[in-house]
Amino acid sequence: MPSDPRPASSAPSASSAPPAAAVAVVVLGRDGAPVTDAVRSALAQGPAVREVIVVPGASGRADGGATPPGDPRVRVVRHPDGPVAPRDTGLGAVGAPYVMFLDGGDVLPPGAVEALLRAATGADAQVVSGLCVRRELPSGRETRWLPTLYAAPAVLPEPERQPRLVHDTLYVNKLYATAFLREHGIRFPEGRPTHEDAVFTARVWAARPRTALIPDRVYLWQVDRSAAPAGTAGTAGGADPVDLDVWRARTGACRTAHTTLLEAGQARLARAVRAGFLDHDLRRSVRELPQYDDTHRRAWWAHTRAFLSGFDAADWDRDPVAPGRLIGRVLLASTEPRDLDRLRNLAARPARLLPPYAHTEDGTPCWSDDLPGIELDGLLTRPVALLPLAVDAELRLTARSGTLRLRLHDLYGRVELVGALAVDVEWRHRGPEGAAVRRTVPLRASTEGGWTVETAVRPARLASLGPGAWDLRLRLRFRDGSDREVTAHAVDGPGLLDRRVLPSRRHGVLLVRPYATHSGSLAVRVAAGVHGLAAVTRARVRRLVH
Repeated sequence: MPSDPRPASSAPSASSAPPAAAVAVVVLGRDGAPVTDAVRSALAQGPAVREVIVVPGASGRADGGATPPGDPRVRVVRHPDGPVAPRDTGLGAVGAPYVMFLDGGDVLPPGAVEALLRAATGADAQVVSGLCVRRELPSGRETRWLPTLYAAPAVLPEPERQPRLVHDTLYVNKLYATAFLREHGIRFPEGRPTHEDAVFTARVWAARPRTALIPDRVYLWQVDRSAAPAGTAGTAGGADPVDLDVWRARTGACRTAHTTLLEAGQARLARAVRAGFLDHDLRRSVRELPQYDDTHRRAWWAHTRAFLSGFDAADWDRDPVAPGRLIGRVLLASTEPRDLDRLRNLAARPARLLPPYAHTEDGTPCWSDDLPGIELDGLLTRPVALLPLAVDAELRLTARSGTLRLRLHDLYGRVELVGALAVDVEWRHRGPEGAAVRRTVPLRASTEGGWTVETAVRPARLASLGPGAWDLRLRLRFRDGSDREVTAHAVDGPGLLDRRVLPSRRHGVLLVRPYATHSGSLAVRVAAGVHGLAAVTRARVRRLVH
């Protein structure tokens, strides 16, 4: 198919007003779970929404019979038994010129449809994609999905102008021209497969739509931590990434997306699909792997090795010491699971490469003495801001306070070369407000190698700013003016990660628990007073029951 002759631009052209009644919102129910909030958020978008089409879940009930009454724009379309995907059932009922999809557990923020529609008409785009925000419930903590991709407006005559498009496998944060989807026969995978989003979006990009990107928040993907993950976006980023069935579905979706784009003559996008798998999906799965038993690990390892063996040299040669590619190279080099804690830390964001720092016989950095073939000489020229620098952290609690001890490891001489100067220490609360406690302390060379620092921690102050989880984040500063943001590897040992009850003049009593996150980073959970202790106990019981 020839390229679109219209030029690319940095932003959609302005349009006086988006056309009224131009968009259909397809809302997918999930096994009888409520869709009331989703439907209301679609209706609240205003006159740009012509119709809201609700496709009930497997129970056949749309929102348990609780869809908002009285608005003629709402229609319930029953999904028949058979191989047709529920979203295709909804798509088939669309009469509006544009369509977008909304999972029943999520919501559209105010103004989302108008922003998407204005960009579509202003840029004459067949697809418009905007910023998705992941919101954790009940905390309200928000994380932006691929924020750099949506940092500024842009218009792409064809998707290959921006290969990172394929990293955004969500289809719910996009507005599609209905005629474009139908003209190219773009449909979802049959049935109710896992990770169908990656396949659908690959089919969209394979058809080479003129695409607009906007920085507006257009989708709120809500993940309820107190319930089992569900939903469109939840499947992409919330389902258990080490469950073998889910993982096989994810690797299968990657394979299908890669083949789809390759057959469409878009080798650059196909290559980006595999790069995204290594950097996102593989790293996420490896972070969770140490929690599972040996039998599960072996099955996961064997399946992943078989899948990665289909990658070609070009998939590995570009930046071979990037964390995802390095993890994949270790997998391919070993028939049995190994170095799981080290791999888990390498999969963290930012990545950490823990010692030992081995060398080959000729002095080339390598993964380990028994895997000298995995050379790491790329680390010698990698920018300091991208190095997987490792910092160990120990939090030692006393009767009323605590001491944080940090140790920065040298990485094949790179830290020595630039000169470690100081570290900005920050404890950041996980709540939506993101309260933080910060201080800067100098680093000192250690006789044991590397650099160390000790700084006080006041759990009572953390509790006063907000009970709950606090993450430790660090920014290393070097003598050449460069810096690197890192997280710290939680060192385990006698009493280091134990729950402690501390007296407090202000709160009476504090419950403090340092712990390692799934990626091995140090965090601390703080609860204050008798009521706080009771809440922690209830939450723990709920987790055990679940």
